[in-house]
Amino acid sequence: MQETPFCLRVGHLLPYSMSHSNTTDFTNPSTFILLGIPGLEMAHVWISIPFCTMYVIAILGNFTILFIVKREPSLHGPMYYFLCMLAISDLVLSTSILPRTLSIFWFNSRVIDFSACLTQMYFIHCFSVIESGIFVAMALDRYVAICDPLRHSAILTNPVVAKIGLAVVLRGSILVLPTPFLARQWPYCRTNIIPHTYCEHIAVVKLACNNTRVSRYYGLFVVFFVTGLDVLFIAVSYTQILRAIFSLPTKDARLKTFGTCSSHLCVILAFYIPALFSFLTQRFGHNVALHFHVLMANMYLLVPPMLNPIIYGVRTRLIRARLLLLFSHKGT
Repeated sequence: MQETPFCLRVGHLLPYSMSHSNTTDFTNPSTFILLGIPGLEMAHVWISIPFCTMYVIAILGNFTILFIVKREPSLHGPMYYFLCMLAISDLVLSTSILPRTLSIFWFNSRVIDFSACLTQMYFIHCFSVIESGIFVAMALDRYVAICDPLRHSAILTNPVVAKIGLAVVLRGSILVLPTPFLARQWPYCRTNIIPHTYCEHIAVVKLACNNTRVSRYYGLFVVFFVTGLDVLFIAVSYTQILRAIFSLPTKDARLKTFGTCSSHLCVILAFYIPALFSFLTQRFGHNVALHFHVLMANMYLLVPPMLNPIIYGVRTRLIRARLLLLFSHKGT
């Protein structure tokens, strides 16, 4: 039996005029149509419950981190400045996709403007790169604090921290900037239906009918250049940190020092492992079900922003103490 084309299989989800327009030729679509999670349309409402829960936790948790660090002068140091940058990045990442995704799940609002789609694409990938850079900055802070503690305050001064933060933001902004401009120039003569919950770069580029090698190769370059260098730097930093920890004279000192790094390691693993898995399945996992692709692409943008404030709130003694103090004052 001949397989029905994808754009016709999903035609029943759209009004006739819209589904008919998706089969005609156009070089610059005014809108794209986000399907949500293909194959799981009947479960969209149920899927929205954990998605919405994760988003609420991420919003409350990251705003709490920002509030506590701003309010407590004792937390005005490099580690907590980088933590605030991470919280802001998490807020932007989760907000870039969740409201749009929930509008698909709850109101069947699938149409997104072409420019809005490219803007969403830019913010998602830009802040993913920024978040990776923040982890490098935090690894540098931990390295100096443990391997050269006497010079920590002299090396990581407020101006130096500000310059590192600016460099991280500029790197993400500049590296990802060509992505939407390249995507805008391709002719889209196949369909404007995106089988995704948001405008992910490869999901959009796959719709173009021209040779999109430039976009694909540039996307691979950004991923491997950023992730490769960042993971390498983090690995080298923590190798030196672990060597310094195991050289400490007592077991209690080793455990206490390792405890200050464990939260950072948990956050790094929660970010890079799902992101790498999503990247590999999106490009090379041709036998993996499409709905699994989409779910994983959402998980790596939703789970870390939810987990980061929880992990730091539980594992960082000063934040935990200030949080408990805050709630105890409210209770009195």
